[in-house]
Amino acid sequence: MNRTVKAAVAATLVAVVFGCAQYGGVSTLRGADVAASDKAPETSKEYEGKKPGLQKPIARTFSTQPPLVPHAVANFDEITVAENQCLECHSLENYRKKNAPKMGDTHLVFSKDGTKKMVTMDRYQCNTCHVPQVDAKPLVENTFVGNVAPKQ
Repeated sequence: MNRTVKAAVAATLVAVVFGCAQYGGVSTLRGADVAASDKAPETSKEYEGKKPGLQKPIARTFSTQPPLVPHAVANFDEITVAENQCLECHSLENYRKKNAPKMGDTHLVFSKDGTKKMVTMDRYQCNTCHVPQVDAKPLVENTFVGNVAPKQ
């Protein structure tokens, strides 16, 4: 065999051995082997908050963050075109009676005749942005601090 072929075979062998040894130590953030299938959580986490109206609003961590839902949502039905239970408390017509935060102006448009503000369908699916919180341990250490001072 000539020298070039021997050098190429040796380089290939070194690359294969090094590559296999390096792959053996890869793991996920959860510490499991990459090839292992994900395990389902043992128990589901409960959302924080109980009955609507009993909790204080959750502080936002940045200025444009959508408000988080500070109450349980387990007994709320799905949001459909015909019904949105969020509006029973947070709509322009009901928020004062229910002592609930008013829906943001960015969620409203004027009706076709221009006399009444109504919810725009672009923002009708509330739980796309507004989510309840779960008290779950972070997967990795986190030192994040938001830039919004808590309201006093």
